[in-house]
Amino acid sequence: MGGSGKTPLIIALVRELKEKGYSVGVVSRGYGGKAIRYPLIVSKNTPASESGDEPLLIVKSCGCPVVVDPKRENAVRTLLERFSCDLVLSDDGLQHYQMHRDVEVAVIDASRGLGNKLTLPAGPLREPLKRLQEVDFIVHNGVEHINADSGNAKNTCFVKLEPVGLRKFGAEELISAAQWVDSMSVHAVAGIGHPERFASTLKEMGFEPDLHAKNDHEALSIGDLRFKDQRPIIITEKDAVKYNDVVPENLWVLEVRMRLSDQLVDNVLACAGLPVTNL
Repeated sequence: MGGSGKTPLIIALVRELKEKGYSVGVVSRGYGGKAIRYPLIVSKNTPASESGDEPLLIVKSCGCPVVVDPKRENAVRTLLERFSCDLVLSDDGLQHYQMHRDVEVAVIDASRGLGNKLTLPAGPLREPLKRLQEVDFIVHNGVEHINADSGNAKNTCFVKLEPVGLRKFGAEELISAAQWVDSMSVHAVAGIGHPERFASTLKEMGFEPDLHAKNDHEALSIGDLRFKDQRPIIITEKDAVKYNDVVPENLWVLEVRMRLSDQLVDNVLACAGLPVTNL
């Protein structure tokens, strides 16, 4: 389910593929958003209430074409008609079988693993465990530990979200934890699928976070950011793109990036039948 790191992986893949000279587009269901009409071509000025938070984050992070449609095959068609794309990446959509796919990548949160290995509603899995034997690649986000039932090890790789820096909300300049001059005791507010990972990242940076978890895709309001003390407040990039309420003076955004190995990117290209060398 949510919080495995699918969107950060998409962002990382787009950046790596663009560096190799490929033109990349992304399609998404646009969960949490409701547009007047579909397909919706997302721009940096599209309200998150229309596009959903993750498509908007991808556009702002990558600057690539992003099209949203609950029927992803319509989004793919729009991308191919309106933009020159060598590859189309789908943010989520492994179970959207109406959409053609050449390469399948499953993402697993390494810290949580596969839970009780049951499908919804009895467990956290969208499909039976044997489905992992069919995908082309399995990406474990986090600790390097392979569950014996989590698919073919030779097609398994490990990635990790790493902090890039912090910035004041609305600003562009990033600072490192070493440059931080405020209290290390902070409020961490996150409306994401796995807010505990957000808190863990802050701890690794030396902070002492007081975590306030919200529902995934839920837009934060000023009420979510009001506290009795004046400690700094840190939110995620995903929450920042959809926040449009009063901005507290002590509001910060943590930027993270997923680092990919060249081998993973080259293997994905090879599986898609594309050259792996820079164009």
